Amino acid sequence: MARKQFDLIVFDWDGTLMDSTSTIVRCIQAAARDLGLPVPDKTAASYVIGLGLHDAMQVAIPNVDPKFYPRIVERYRHHYLAQDMDLTLFDGVGEMLTDLRQQGYFLAVATGKNRVGLNRALHTSGLLSSFDATRCADETFSKPNPAMLHELTRELGQDMQRTLMIGDTTHDLQMAINAGAAGVAVEFGAHPVEELAALKPLYSAASIKSLHTWLDQHA
Repeated sequence: MARKQFDLIVFDWDGTLMDSTSTIVRCIQAAARDLGLPVPDKTAASYVIGLGLHDAMQVAIPNVDPKFYPRIVERYRHHYLAQDMDLTLFDGVGEMLTDLRQQGYFLAVATGKNRVGLNRALHTSGLLSSFDATRCADETFSKPNPAMLHELTRELGQDMQRTLMIGDTTHDLQMAINAGAAGVAVEFGAHPVEELAALKPLYSAASIKSLHTWLDQHA
């Protein structure tokens, strides 16, 4: 079947391809607890997923002495690295990516993870060769700034109007809007469905299976 709308499909990582939302929330909370700082609730900790790590900690744990933020980041990494080898992809991710590659799409990742963290995740998940390009928050501006999408489209020689961003947070969808790309939401990650819907994505997927089906029929 001929492609209908897009040439480049860009995925967020955490909460979109990798089932990591609850682990990230617990690690943010543990980092605050380690330092005797106010512990953000699940909603506050979930909201910052997708942002660059330093930005995320400043939003999740606001109004503390700035000297604490490097220490919060260090404690977060300590807790996360103790668990990230056990994280798994959502069911069906590998098959979906293989199918999309076979259909000739360019595939990319735009993530709030840092480069070391994404490379580690790509290696452990077996997806190192699945993407044509990737961009991380420590390499450019954090979401929802459109820089990641601008850089990916330039690197791959693609048209923003034929680029689709897929993510589980309003940061992902707002980045797509800011860049002039299309957006699709997934409902099984960090942000509530009603907040995602307010940004009017082309589609909102309840599972990887439904996302895969929609991409086959509409992308």
